Amino acid sequence: MVSLDNFFKSAFTVDNVIFGFDEGDLKVLLIKRGEQPFLGKWALPGYFVYPNEDLDGAAVRVLEELTGLKNVYLEQVETFGDVNRHPFGRVITVAYYSLINTKDYILKLKAGSIAQQAEWVALKDVNDIAFDHAAILASCFQRLQRRVRHRPLGFELLPKKFTLTQLQQLYEAILQTELDKRNFRKKILSMNLLIDLKEMQEGVAHRPAKLYQFDRAKYEQFLAEGYIFDLSESKKKNGKKVNGVLH
Repeated sequence: MVSLDNFFKSAFTVDNVIFGFDEGDLKVLLIKRGEQPFLGKWALPGYFVYPNEDLDGAAVRVLEELTGLKNVYLEQVETFGDVNRHPFGRVITVAYYSLINTKDYILKLKAGSIAQQAEWVALKDVNDIAFDHAAILASCFQRLQRRVRHRPLGFELLPKKFTLTQLQQLYEAILQTELDKRNFRKKILSMNLLIDLKEMQEGVAHRPAKLYQFDRAKYEQFLAEGYIFDLSESKKKNGKKVNGVLH
């Protein structure tokens, strides 16, 4: 018979995949580890769950301790339990993800945390990260790609005022697909979820474009009436895929 003591020798961690959008690139927040294992390597913001806290509380705490980010909504995605995923022993991790506008948050490391550095890294530039974090990142990115087609999540990554070009660039970055400009704009405007602010861009080198805002109140109203947000009909431009990782 197996001793029950063997079932109480595992540790739990939480790992946070925080996506942001900046200057046309989809980015993910990484930390440079300040302790073993993987000292000095880039990794997702994650750490151990205390015995007296729940998983969601641990995810919020760890994110703040390692990056300084507060009041970030985190959604649980998947549990990773490969026996050999951690060099120090049996460690099961629960992955969370979130979408934020990078300009709304300031990264601030706390003294004594394991993070030597925190930085936004373009998704296409992420490679050789610690533990099984590449698999965790891939899982959360796939969740994002599925969700963004059927929920207006992308608007969380944009400034409050945005152009249709910025909106299209965001969806292309997430879906890793070039979208036909005319088809995309026709589709998005037909949803009646954008407020035309009657304003134009200022201080840009190119021809100023119209500015829009997401009408969250109208979306909530439509949702209550059974509305389904669906971008799946937006076509690829010449079927060309954008080069990148994790597709």
